[in-house]
Amino acid sequence: MDADVSESAGPPDESAEGGDGPHSGSSPGNHSGEDTGGGPGKDSGITPVTAPRPRRHWLRWTALGASFVVLAAAGTGWWLYQKLDGNIRTDTSVAAELKVYERERPVPVVRDAENILLIGSDSREGENSKYGRDDGGSQRSDTTILLHLAADRKSATAMSLPRDLMVDIPSCHRADGTATTKQFAQFNWAFERGGTACTIRTVEKMTGIRIDHHMVVDFDGFKDMVDAVDGVEVCLKKPVDDPDAHLKLPAGRQTLDGEQALGYVRARKSIGDGSDTERMDRQQQFLGALVNKVQSNGVLLNPTRLYPVLDAATKALTTDPGLDNLKDLYEVVRGMRDVPTDKVQFLTVPRQPYVADRNRDELIQPDADRLFKRLRRDDPVAVVPADQLAHDDEKNNGKNNAGSDTPGSSGPSPTPTYSGNNAAADLCEQ
Repeated sequence: MDADVSESAGPPDESAEGGDGPHSGSSPGNHSGEDTGGGPGKDSGITPVTAPRPRRHWLRWTALGASFVVLAAAGTGWWLYQKLDGNIRTDTSVAAELKVYERERPVPVVRDAENILLIGSDSREGENSKYGRDDGGSQRSDTTILLHLAADRKSATAMSLPRDLMVDIPSCHRADGTATTKQFAQFNWAFERGGTACTIRTVEKMTGIRIDHHMVVDFDGFKDMVDAVDGVEVCLKKPVDDPDAHLKLPAGRQTLDGEQALGYVRARKSIGDGSDTERMDRQQQFLGALVNKVQSNGVLLNPTRLYPVLDAATKALTTDPGLDNLKDLYEVVRGMRDVPTDKVQFLTVPRQPYVADRNRDELIQPDADRLFKRLRRDDPVAVVPADQLAHDDEKNNGKNNAGSDTPGSSGPSPTPTYSGNNAAADLCEQ
């Protein structure tokens, strides 16, 4: 019986053996000195051993279960992290190409400010083939946006670069190792002929802004990101029926899924005046609405809602080695998480029809260089809808309040205002 007590009921009572422990001899409640076996209210000498057993076994199973849950959660968390991290594709050739031309690249001006080039690829390979013919596996930069994150992370400015903008494209290396010819041509030729590295070098030469990172997003990736946030709301003044864009929508306020959203941002002939200018404006408005949807619904702070977004985003991306892991991408997202939506601004580089070909664009100077300089120096810019800007210009006798960037000018220059929108804008109220 004593052996049973010592094994089943916990540490033995030293008084029961007449040991030298602190409870030897008389125990509380037993003044006769007689060994009762420790049973309260009992003097039969038999120790009850069954009462403590359920409690100790319950504690043991609880501890074991809790340990299992912790290990399972840790294992699941690690598996999810590894899955997301493994989704991201890395283009190491870009870093190698840029390293060759390091001496000619701009140097960073403001510490902690970041410039990320976002490239929307219109490759028709694989799943993207239904959106058009694949010209031998070639791809072009359907959309290119320079995203400037302010050093204090209190604002973000996304500047669109028209694909038909006439620019100086440097000599670049093709995938097969041959070199392209330096030329003055439309901007998206840089991506088609020399890939991402050539596009980065072209942007840096044009703007004087050092590109810190880049991301290339394809069609399917864009669709998946929209679906991951349960669609994005837009407003249409007229119904749309565009077979080329796989788009058929009624007029009015509505929420687009990924497939519809892709058609909406790519449509050109069926919405508005059919110009690439209006298409870029529509893309900017949609991206603003997407940012607003993510922030207003608390996606970034809710793990169960954040995971599908991260899964879709990481599958969609091809990045430079500096952003090819989840930790680095999270740092970018965290930097934008607290930016007010009205400070997430979208604009297009100042441009006008190219004098030699009205179907192409050229920069408006000195407005474009002034914008590039402000982004380089991390100076603020402001955006307003195009109609409001036109009204303000009329009041100011046709002059934008772009201020002075001339060295030695007295007093701070006012914040220049450009045609654009911000992520807080309601598309149905414009």
